[in-house]
Amino acid sequence: MSEAATHADAAETFQAVRPALIGLGYRMTGSWATAEDIAQDVYLRWQAADRATIALPRAWLMKAAGRLALDHLKSARVRREDYVGPWLPEPALDSEDPPQEAAWARTETLSLAFMLTLERLSPPERAIFILHDLFDTPFDELAGLLDRTDAACRQIAVRARAKLEGHRPPHPVPPAESDRLTRAFFAATQTGDEAGLRRLLTSDVVLHTDGGGIRPAALNLIHGGDKAARMFASLARKRAGAERSLIHTGLINGEPGYVTREPDGLPQATVLTITEGQISAVYIIRNPAKLGAIASQLGLNL
Repeated sequence: MSEAATHADAAETFQAVRPALIGLGYRMTGSWATAEDIAQDVYLRWQAADRATIALPRAWLMKAAGRLALDHLKSARVRREDYVGPWLPEPALDSEDPPQEAAWARTETLSLAFMLTLERLSPPERAIFILHDLFDTPFDELAGLLDRTDAACRQIAVRARAKLEGHRPPHPVPPAESDRLTRAFFAATQTGDEAGLRRLLTSDVVLHTDGGGIRPAALNLIHGGDKAARMFASLARKRAGAERSLIHTGLINGEPGYVTREPDGLPQATVLTITEGQISAVYIIRNPAKLGAIASQLGLNL
């Protein structure tokens, strides 16, 4: 086989696995940009590897991505200790070709609530849970990745599942109801309709706002419908007359949400968890460093 044909075959093998590599990298790091960088780094290593000796290409590629993601996660943990305010993963719009392997994964393991739940895990726990439980990597392969025994990897997986116990994936919301609640919430926050917001929000709603110290945002989680409604009403009064436009509505990380252009000219992503006809969680991502994927998908300039 010619060198060109060999490279073409290697590229074809890699492209078939690339969506899984990005899905793995995102769940590990919470960053689409980092996940894409990991996939590109894996590709370069794959091209340079002695592929004739690799019996299971997909397993090799997934383990390489897992190792890179694990290295990044260990350093990211240190950076997050100094993060200003609540940390949220980078959001991304749902698309026709999502970076994961199955439709169930889009809503169950890409929701922001689940991604935050993963933060409870240590880097090894997170790597083993994601690679084994979500991407079907056998324990004997993980043992080599983490320099642990097969039995130790199984024990780590048990601890990881125990820490994640209690997480409930978001229930699918009919598109018509999702759109109605999303638009009603945006309208109420736009006008400062405090009474309307109280009707839309559950009494125990939790509001997460991530500005990363770059844009104004609440420094702590806000609990309760009354507090959240008052905050949104106050914000509406403060920006009275300032231009704020709705750019996009639809699913973001598998849940209802929308993207706005705020008075400062930058985008903002808002994601809603809907439970029994009301909004039980609100995630607002304002940090420009986390809005690159959405800006690219919508053709916006940051």
